[in-house]
Amino acid sequence: MKIKLYSLIALIAGVASFASCINKEESAEAVYARDVAAIEDYIQNSSLTNVKEYNDPTYGIRIIWQEVSGSGIPVELGDTLRVDYTGKLLSNKVFDSSIESVARDNNIYSSGREYIPLRFRIGLGALIFGFEYGVAQMEQGDKATIFIPSGSGYGRNPNGEIPANSPLIFEMDLIEVVAGPTE
Repeated sequence: MKIKLYSLIALIAGVASFASCINKEESAEAVYARDVAAIEDYIQNSSLTNVKEYNDPTYGIRIIWQEVSGSGIPVELGDTLRVDYTGKLLSNKVFDSSIESVARDNNIYSSGREYIPLRFRIGLGALIFGFEYGVAQMEQGDKATIFIPSGSGYGRNPNGEIPANSPLIFEMDLIEVVAGPTE
């Protein structure tokens, strides 16, 4: 029941997020089509291990699992998650990571940052829609790569090293799911 509520919240957030990616030259539909094609091209030309796959037809979010834990501990609305992640552009340029060695290897290391798994409560909208939506499809212990069209990411708004209308890739390791409130 919780996950159905999350789907409704996700739909509302996704529509708002998707609508925000419109710029003066391209319609939201054109950006979405371009993003989905670019993601497909990336996947077809990668050597990504694929043990399970999910493709959301509404948002174009693709999830490819590298490891399925079989833990039986799903993500539900209100749960608190701990996730190690690396965020990249389709060019493979890493823009963020919770893993110190990855940050150092990609010249994005910051001595003022603590490199630990991201801890957040799912469904509060504190993170971009595609990140929360993708991790919500996983179970504790799963490792997956999530491909996010720009409308479910930062849309037309550049963010740091992320240009406007950029599809994103997040390599995720869902370390822990702590049950949230049951109401």
